[in-house]
Amino acid sequence: MSTTLSARRPGTASSAGGRAGDAVFSALSLGAGILIFAVLAAVALFLLLQALPTFAAPAAEVTGGKGFLSYIGPLVVGTLIASVIALLIATPVGILVALYVSHYAPAKISKPVGYVIDLLAAIPSVIYGAWGATVLAPALVPLYTWLSDHAGFIPFFAGPASQTGKTMLTAGIVLAIMILPIITSMSREIFTQTPKLHEEAALALGATRWEMIRMSVLPFARPGIISSIMLALGRALGETMAVALVLSSGPMIGSLIRSGNQTIAAEIALNFPEAYGLRLSELIAAGLVLFLITLVVNMIARAIIARYKEFSGAN
Repeated sequence: MSTTLSARRPGTASSAGGRAGDAVFSALSLGAGILIFAVLAAVALFLLLQALPTFAAPAAEVTGGKGFLSYIGPLVVGTLIASVIALLIATPVGILVALYVSHYAPAKISKPVGYVIDLLAAIPSVIYGAWGATVLAPALVPLYTWLSDHAGFIPFFAGPASQTGKTMLTAGIVLAIMILPIITSMSREIFTQTPKLHEEAALALGATRWEMIRMSVLPFARPGIISSIMLALGRALGETMAVALVLSSGPMIGSLIRSGNQTIAAEIALNFPEAYGLRLSELIAAGLVLFLITLVVNMIARAIIARYKEFSGAN
């Protein structure tokens, strides 16, 4: 007994070993954090150094003959348009599916649905791109023709519709399917972590299930939902092969149902293998712009989450 008690007293060998373990784990965690920061800084430095020839080159020598800003501008717009379309489609669908799985569906249905949603995240992007180019794009041609005939007064649907279906709207739909598992899975996990006492209290006060979700679940899950949306946006911004297969390369146009447009990631993927000299520097400079866009998106997400973290619904 005395031996057992002495082993538990502060200052014994067991306590010293625990403090040593804490110190080692803390050092490893700090080292991992520094390593990630160092890798990120190295990537940024590499992109900047390799892109310098593009920034210093005369405007006439850059692709398009009007300078780097004229070259990268349409690519940035195309990247943002495709990502916004994907978010507009995937966000409400993902949140509704997550709510159904977590609060409405019985267990025998919610588990298979959850498995199927998670399985979507495991499908390679090239498969999505091939499906979008060969199946989805031709199937959407009649819809694009109808939009051109009946909604052509809207700039997004102006002009003759694409006869191949390889348009920015098709790319946005494919991206929406690709990011749907991210939003759904993260939102579902957050919804299931809502304090049961809050849900039961709302129901006990006479609230309907939807009112309980609106007053208890959604406020608690708001930071997590924002995180899932921003993570999905990062995936959409950087997606390469699916967009490269679905989009028809061409000049930037305002309509979503005409062939053309391009994104930064797809531009790099399609041209990098054969690029050299200044052209290679241009593509790396485009990658630097995409890197900065992703960094800004994550900073904005952090700011939004920090704004709401004081009220999580569980405080």
